[in-house]
Amino acid sequence: MGFGRRNQEEIVTEETKIWVCKSENCNAWVRDNFKSSETPTCPICKSDMEQTTRVLEVINNPGKHF
Repeated sequence: MGFGRRNQEEIVTEETKIWVCKSENCNAWVRDNFKSSETPTCPICKSDMEQTTRVLEVINNPGKHF
């Protein structure tokens, strides 16, 4: 018997576009579908950000309607 065991859903991941802060002193990043402008600035330190990709869990942004 497996008391306390729950059926865990498989975590779906995919290569995701993200924006990473260019500042060496900041580790902030934001998903492309959650960015605030076409070319976002860092929400933490206000530095420029650059686009890259990471393999992340899939999260949809219901607030974005394109």
